[in-house]
Amino acid sequence: MSQSDLFTWSMEQDPVLRSTIVTVLLLDTEPEWDRLVRIVDRSTRVVPKLRQRPVPVPFGLAPPRWADDPHFDVHWHLRRAALVRPADLATVLEFADTEAMTAFDPIRPLWRMTLLNGMSGGGSAVVLTLHHSLTDGIGGIRLATEILDFDRAGSDRGALPEIPAGPGGGLRDIATWNWSVGVALARAGLFGVPALARRALSNPVRAVRDGVNLAASVARLVSPVTATLSPVMTGRGLGRHLMVLDVPADHLHRAAHAADCTMNDAFLTAVLIGLRTYHGRLGTGVDHLRLTMPVSLRRPDDPLGGNRITLLRFALPLGIPETADLMRTLDTAVAGERQEPAIPLSGAIAAALNRLPVTFVTGMLKHIDFVASDVPGSPVPLYFAGARIDRMYAFGPTIGTAFNITLTTHAGICCVGINTDTAAVPDPALLTDCLATGFETVLRLADVDGSTDRPPAEPALSEHADGTADVP
Repeated sequence: MSQSDLFTWSMEQDPVLRSTIVTVLLLDTEPEWDRLVRIVDRSTRVVPKLRQRPVPVPFGLAPPRWADDPHFDVHWHLRRAALVRPADLATVLEFADTEAMTAFDPIRPLWRMTLLNGMSGGGSAVVLTLHHSLTDGIGGIRLATEILDFDRAGSDRGALPEIPAGPGGGLRDIATWNWSVGVALARAGLFGVPALARRALSNPVRAVRDGVNLAASVARLVSPVTATLSPVMTGRGLGRHLMVLDVPADHLHRAAHAADCTMNDAFLTAVLIGLRTYHGRLGTGVDHLRLTMPVSLRRPDDPLGGNRITLLRFALPLGIPETADLMRTLDTAVAGERQEPAIPLSGAIAAALNRLPVTFVTGMLKHIDFVASDVPGSPVPLYFAGARIDRMYAFGPTIGTAFNITLTTHAGICCVGINTDTAAVPDPALLTDCLATGFETVLRLADVDGSTDRPPAEPALSEHADGTADVP
């Protein structure tokens, strides 16, 4: 395992920090089962981790290694079931709730996929569950390219690849891993020494300042957080409840453009306004909330799978009344966090954290208020084994926070997945309603950018059977 993969794997020694990702695909019809099996089987040959399981290394001399499952059977990981009619999105999310709370069998590869047939209107759903150590959000989107098509007929991906041979294991692999980590850290240090020496000679004051800033940045990334900022989202437990929102992507983009900000800024603004509303409805106020925001470090040439992210933790204000002013404040704050000098050292920091007691790591994460993540998807329709994907919801793990909210763009829709810890959020429907209010408020900014196709000045909610909503 890489250091980032090991971090997500080892921290769930505390089950509250269980790192399960759930993705729900809503399909316009039932996919062809035999074709689905072939597509998924092929993807396991292209991405070997889907055929591998984590195996501990003796005496903890190295992280668990990914080893081939000698009994791998793709049919064990693929299931299908008929829903009790009339089935709707609420029924699918109820099934996904259970998936989010169910641990993986560690003697098998850490994923499973279930096809649910029998939805009203002839549709169906796919619920994909995988462990975060297999991939991050951006990596998951890249993995999707191995199983999804641009039309119903599909594309010819060529001959079925051979089953790849996994790592051999043994003392040689342990020594090789430790050597590679040492060389990588030393190389990073050696590359940094000449630049540091030049700065020290040419501008010693700046060199000292840069060193102090780097040390302070590392401290900010690893410092424990001992209390939540929210006075109400304080409990932590093992219960999970999933809810969704749909937001038109072009309207959210226009709202962001009206404030000269990004889609991610508009997304965060909607979440914070929603949380301000939520706390107000519970009769309490809050000035700031602290979030964990995953930042992708993935490069185009990185292999499929694995984690290439770092986790930034910082507080954001809720008390700015004007929506555009709040969005611009968030834009500045997030841009500053993304420029943390210690981000390039994320791998080394993860390596250090992996050698500390797990309780230290849980102390870093359990008192963060929420996780927010924006994952770019496909701008055009996609198909899975002959069925069109109408919605694609991703539910990231709470990793010790009150809830995780993940926005995935798909064919012009921002599909928002909300994964709540029910000990922190005992009324998930109320939270979702307040978050919908936050998006409504942000979308009103789209009315001032000169567009002729504007959302209503007072957007109305379109209720699903389970109380979740579309924000027009």
